[in-house]
Amino acid sequence: MQKEVTTTREIEAREIPSGTKLTIPEGTPLAITQSLGGAYTVITPYGSMARIDGKDGDAIGQEVVGSAEAAAAGKTTDEMAWEQLKTCYDPEIPVNIVDLGLVYKCELAPRPEGGQKAEVRFTLTAPGCGMGDTLKEDIRQKLLSVPGIEEADVQVMFDPPWSMSMMSDAAKLQLGLM
Repeated sequence: MQKEVTTTREIEAREIPSGTKLTIPEGTPLAITQSLGGAYTVITPYGSMARIDGKDGDAIGQEVVGSAEAAAAGKTTDEMAWEQLKTCYDPEIPVNIVDLGLVYKCELAPRPEGGQKAEVRFTLTAPGCGMGDTLKEDIRQKLLSVPGIEEADVQVMFDPPWSMSMMSDAAKLQLGLM
């Protein structure tokens, strides 16, 4: 169900599926199609889709979603990294990428100059899916919001190919497959 809103200020967003940055002017009518994982997926008056970060939720009359630092209390960097991955969603599927089985690897390693480097390898539900660049940038930005992660190497891979058997039971239940 879509919710009609109008921007109250200028917003930086990312076009879907290209991931290209765009500016949505103040006073622009939008339709919110999804609000998951600290981001809002909207349809612009021109019919294109865009993703707005949770930090800009106030500009569309929605909740402002905080940073990973607020949720960091007592957790390891690895735990926080996985928690951030669970806030990443394909704009067309209401299940996070971890439960969908799209994340093949998330490893942290110390950097010589300090902090940690996150290395993530993930796939898409289909090789022709146009969401690769959008998800890649979303993953990168969310990992860089984790205290202690200073660098994120995020790559899409297609081997092994994704299958529905990689989904968690929770994802299957949510999608009505169980």
